[in-house]
Amino acid sequence: MARLTGAQPVATRRWGCAAAAFLLLLLTVQAAQKADPSGDATAATINHSLTLLQRLQELLQNGNGSDSVLRVRTAASDEAKVFHTHQLLLSLQSEVFESLLHNQSVVTLHEPPETAALFEKFIRYLYCGGVSILLHQAIPMHQLASKYRVWGLQRGVADYMKTHLASESSQGHVVGWYHYAVRIGDAALQESCLQFLAWNLSAVLGSAEWGSVSVELLLLLLERSDLVLHSELELYTAVEGWLSRRQPEGPVAERVLRAIRYPMIAPSQLFRLQAQSAVLARHYSAVQDLLFQAFQFHAASPLHFAKYFDVNCSMFLPRNYLAPSWGSQWVINNPARDDRSTSFQTQLGPSSHDAGKRVTWNVLFSPRWLPVSLRPVYSDSVSGAVQPVRIEDGRPRLVITPAMSSPDFAGVSFQKTVLVGVRQQGRVLVKHAYSFHQSSDETADFLVHADLQKRTSEYLIDNSLHLHIIIKPVYHSLIKVKK
Repeated sequence: MARLTGAQPVATRRWGCAAAAFLLLLLTVQAAQKADPSGDATAATINHSLTLLQRLQELLQNGNGSDSVLRVRTAASDEAKVFHTHQLLLSLQSEVFESLLHNQSVVTLHEPPETAALFEKFIRYLYCGGVSILLHQAIPMHQLASKYRVWGLQRGVADYMKTHLASESSQGHVVGWYHYAVRIGDAALQESCLQFLAWNLSAVLGSAEWGSVSVELLLLLLERSDLVLHSELELYTAVEGWLSRRQPEGPVAERVLRAIRYPMIAPSQLFRLQAQSAVLARHYSAVQDLLFQAFQFHAASPLHFAKYFDVNCSMFLPRNYLAPSWGSQWVINNPARDDRSTSFQTQLGPSSHDAGKRVTWNVLFSPRWLPVSLRPVYSDSVSGAVQPVRIEDGRPRLVITPAMSSPDFAGVSFQKTVLVGVRQQGRVLVKHAYSFHQSSDETADFLVHADLQKRTSEYLIDNSLHLHIIIKPVYHSLIKVKK
């Protein structure tokens, strides 16, 4: 694109404004034609919007009738990118450009290299209302939209980020997007990123982006009981690697290590950590009380332990562990076809005192369960007639019940969690997690928005529903005994 050396003649600028106004008028007329409510059978919509968009792109590309010039400079380069633009079109989309171009036709903008590289895409959006971006371009494009107050583009990029958390990238991107959302104060994007990281933590622990997790984000994750990972030992190993690489100050390292739920790690593994972990040895005094309490937890009867210690805290609450002793995977082929059932066993509780005790669970899946209000009833007008019910009126149902009762259940309740896996961008990830407690055998919102009748449903992988059912035993404090 040719560089402009001086301001354009006044007549040319006026022609540019007139041309832009004419294009705007065309858009207005087109919208009015499209919305014609006459209802006349001979009415038709003549739509040349694609041609109009092409003309707008040519207007930007060739600089025809340009009445303003943007010169984009970066600190890393002496050259400026020059864009011959039209004041009216820029002002319609951005109040910042409206102010900048109010009394001048040539404006110099200073941008960092990452946003300067996307400035042409950004300007094209202002002319055509559309832009294509890649994962690594999301943050700089959002920065441009925010800086120049192009609110539609800002919302569009934020929505793109929320819907592309599962996309695969070589270095990972969700952690970076979370940190960016914190900086700009986008609470919705923060929560979307945090939820994705929690439900797919095992995938993150083994990726390059784990090392870029901030202290604040790490502590937020460690607080959560809905983390999905193989075991607490897997989490400790990842945290140990993070501490070794980042080398934070002592108080920070101690806060991180004290957030590990040591009672959820078997005694044999705890002994090995004490003998082999350099990080644990360095900060042993900060977690010695937690390790001692964990060994007590495994050695005593849970009922006896609960008399002396408060077990209603996060330290004794399991996370969503994928190890076989905590639950079972269940792949249901053609889930819209008919009812299915399965059974599996879990360990009674995380305490080693309960290591040899098993609980059998029965699970029923129904693809078209109907609430009472929608179940077939007999009609009064026609004897024996049944009101028709559409299949789509029903919703999937999952019922989980223990197949046994035992005195060993005293002081223990069970939280049930059902993970739903989906394939996104070639990876199987957790899309939803449903949790319900012992007082209920099912959750009311299970797959309430899923359409299992469609083979293309986002909830299906190769026409199969991928579930992972997790049973989380929760101990309860009983009558306290004075120590």
